[in-house]
Amino acid sequence: MQDLSFLILRPYWLLALAPLALFGGWLIRRKDRLGDWDRAVSPALLQALTAMGQVQGVTRRWTLWAVFSSAILVVLALAGPAVERRDTPAFRNLDAAIFVLDVSKSMTESPQWTAMQTLGLHVLSSLGSRPGALVLYAGDAYVAEALTHDVIQVGQTLSLIQSGILPEPGSRPERGLQLAFDILDQTHSLSGDVILLSDGAGLAEGSLALAAALKARGARLSLVSITAPAPTQLAHAEVGGGRMFPMDSPEALARFLRDNTRASFARQAYPLLYWRDLGRSFLLIAALLLLPMFRRRPA
Repeated sequence: MQDLSFLILRPYWLLALAPLALFGGWLIRRKDRLGDWDRAVSPALLQALTAMGQVQGVTRRWTLWAVFSSAILVVLALAGPAVERRDTPAFRNLDAAIFVLDVSKSMTESPQWTAMQTLGLHVLSSLGSRPGALVLYAGDAYVAEALTHDVIQVGQTLSLIQSGILPEPGSRPERGLQLAFDILDQTHSLSGDVILLSDGAGLAEGSLALAAALKARGARLSLVSITAPAPTQLAHAEVGGGRMFPMDSPEALARFLRDNTRASFARQAYPLLYWRDLGRSFLLIAALLLLPMFRRRPA
């Protein structure tokens, strides 16, 4: 059974509990439930008025406790106690993971190509409910798999890529990044991760500008290099708000992508997508406690 996390959405309301507790303690301990009337009226007259129904008498202790408990519940409701939603994965298409893969000859004919495919398959399998997409580029770029929840299909496409799959020679990463940016726009994704898998060839001012544009849009650009990371790759990771990952650490990249989902929504002020506010339930309990006080009294 999965544990549910607990959170107070508006914790400053809890400061009201201190003065409320002081006032409630003073009110409950008061001996004179009728104010000063028992001092101004003789005991015999007060007893007669009570017997005639003109005076309600001393307030019952349970009534004070009900009012006090209801006030506490109202403060707690305003504080916003919340639990993590079990249906959080239902908020899909909000946080995409787009893999941009260099399939030029320098990549596909490298001895490390199979290892790069294996890394991609491992990371894809760890996305969970996040939608994934695959963009291929060489001299031009193409969408191999549109954004989909079927990441198994994305992985199958990745495993079938071979040398010469794209007709245009060269390495134009800026075109692949532009397609990734377009996918985020067209699917109205609120945030996302773009993962560029390459050997660093072709990275220049155009791709660096797109890295900055992705970050400005709420996405992060991370890079995986089939060779030792080049300074241009490190610069793209820094500008894109992501990280540079070596090819021998697929689990580090997978963990990075898993941890991104909640953090990205917190940065974009979408916490209620992940938390169920229980304040209304507290208000309902408070109303039920006060309900007996509104019963009609006999004539």
